[in-house]
Amino acid sequence: MNRSMITKGLLIALPMLALGACSSTSDIDAEAQRIADQAAADAAAAQQAAQDAVQTDTIQAIQLTAEEQLVEMYTSAILETTINFEFDQSVISPKYALILDAHAKYLVNNTDKSITVEGHADELGTPGYNIALGERRGLSVSTYLENMGVAASQITVVSYGEEKPVNLGHNEAARAENRRAELVY
Repeated sequence: MNRSMITKGLLIALPMLALGACSSTSDIDAEAQRIADQAAADAAAAQQAAQDAVQTDTIQAIQLTAEEQLVEMYTSAILETTINFEFDQSVISPKYALILDAHAKYLVNNTDKSITVEGHADELGTPGYNIALGERRGLSVSTYLENMGVAASQITVVSYGEEKPVNLGHNEAARAENRRAELVY
């Protein structure tokens, strides 16, 4: 009878073990299914967030036409209103040609506008000499503008000599800033 009890016990235990093994597999399958469902839900949420997000495009550099480049160049040049000069000189440096060309173009296209060219000098020299030097600098700019087609009636020249320095320093850098002609509309 012992044997039969053991056999009956085994017959009952083996299916139970088999069911136990299957149930643990189903637990693992259930966990895997739960993870898969969560991943699918996360992916759907990410996709929805992407659809709801504001779409922005990157800015691509554009190539300006030659005409647009010219307009841009003259637009920035006309904002410059100071022409600097070397010590004791009234000759316009070629680096100021673009600035003066832009102002000339504006004045030619707007004959109702006028400009005052203010000539200035540094503190070196006598007041009378500096007034004359400021006048020569103003006339130099005026002549350039007239040669570019600006009517003489649109231009007024005034010399302040050393009386209105832009930099009150007494070194070479300050004096270089004060040797100038200013374009005032």
